[in-house]
Amino acid sequence: MEQHHEGQNNLSTAQTPIAALVARARAAQRIFETWSQAQVDLAVVAAGWAIIEPARNRELAEMAVADTGVGNVEDKVRKNHRKTFGLLRDLRGARSVGVIAEDPARGLVEIARPVGVVCAITPSTNPGATPANKIINALKGRNAVIVAPSPKGWSTAARLIEFIHAQLDRIGAPRDLVQLLPAPVNKQATAELMRLCDLVVATGSQANVRAAYASGTPAFGVGAGNVAGIVDETADVTLAAERIVRSKTFDNATSCSSENSLVVVDAVRAALLAALEARGAVLLDAAQKATLQALMWPEGKLSAAVIGKSARVIAERAATLDAAGRDAWLAIAQRNPRILMVAEDGVGHDHPFSGEKLSPVLAIYAARDFDEAALIVDRIYAYEGAGHSVGLHSARPERALQLGLTLPVSRVIVDQAHCIATGGSFDNGLPFSLSMGCGTWGKNNFSDNMNYRHYLNITRVSRPIPERMPSEHEIFGEFFDQFGAP
Repeated sequence: MEQHHEGQNNLSTAQTPIAALVARARAAQRIFETWSQAQVDLAVVAAGWAIIEPARNRELAEMAVADTGVGNVEDKVRKNHRKTFGLLRDLRGARSVGVIAEDPARGLVEIARPVGVVCAITPSTNPGATPANKIINALKGRNAVIVAPSPKGWSTAARLIEFIHAQLDRIGAPRDLVQLLPAPVNKQATAELMRLCDLVVATGSQANVRAAYASGTPAFGVGAGNVAGIVDETADVTLAAERIVRSKTFDNATSCSSENSLVVVDAVRAALLAALEARGAVLLDAAQKATLQALMWPEGKLSAAVIGKSARVIAERAATLDAAGRDAWLAIAQRNPRILMVAEDGVGHDHPFSGEKLSPVLAIYAARDFDEAALIVDRIYAYEGAGHSVGLHSARPERALQLGLTLPVSRVIVDQAHCIATGGSFDNGLPFSLSMGCGTWGKNNFSDNMNYRHYLNITRVSRPIPERMPSEHEIFGEFFDQFGAP
């Protein structure tokens, strides 16, 4: 039996509603940890089917948009299906119970152990897909999980968990393996939940991530998004434009993996802008850029008036702020634009378009050549977005390696629709995930796409092997040859 934070459930906390949730989760988890790999995998598939079944998927997508006002239904349907189905593919056949690896030559055996009760902090941008992803990964490790959603996403998460409970009932799994923080969700309740659980996995605002790291409980949190993409002089601009538009428009750019800036080498700037405009992007003039900035950051903070809204809605709202330019804005809106683009050359607080926008608004930077483009991205990430990822559209593969060696990024996404590729795709090798670690650059303790192994403790059995001790010459020979022996 796994032993965890039992000592924390003292008389002062044992009767609180949050402590009662955790106690029920522990009881369910103690049952679940006795299950075989085949039984656990059945629970994983059951939880996946709870969200993938088409009617349930659509209901959750419609609820998410209605309750949060963020994103669009069709893309959320696609996201709920694709991300969950891809995760189930990744988990199929993966060992997470008992002995998971043996290395006779090194005398080592690895044994998977559950972490216990997981606190899953989830954002309003993905109130169905992100909780489902964390629940499935937690179950794969024989853990219980309690979801702490954003207040706006609570009803969607609650409906998702109703669906999961119905599927757990079918296979005889305890419902208390998957629970929800009761409404109204607040900082105090979330903090207590984080303190009482055994692991916190936090996705969402940086305030949530910092709170998770400060909770006293081991935590995985993710860094800020603010992806930049580079289009160099060798890129196929038609393909690049198609990928960029597909990525930037998906779910109204609510993903942390959506491009927020494009750095375009001068030699292809005109051709790329023409290709983007042919696919529904609109380049604003300086006056329109100023109006859009006033709409998006009215008090220096990104406004809910634009987060997850379509480019058309944003243009219509900008029209209400700009009496002189109202007709031009309405003309833009009538074209049903897909992306609003602004030319930018500055970076930092005084240039808010250089930061994350969570909307189909794209800053366009100019660069003389690839090296300058990389320097501009480095400046952007020094302001916001370090550690996440960078996009590259190029016919020169060595440039991807150069970015990976020099930029503060955990992923270099080459010739792909960035927001679809970063969290795993059926045509790349990254694990399917909705939580991307950003390394120490992004103030995180991991740089992987979060996956089921992050929800495991691993015990190692070590047996003696024939001694393999090197000679001093093997260790110090080259050093002594170059600098002399002492």
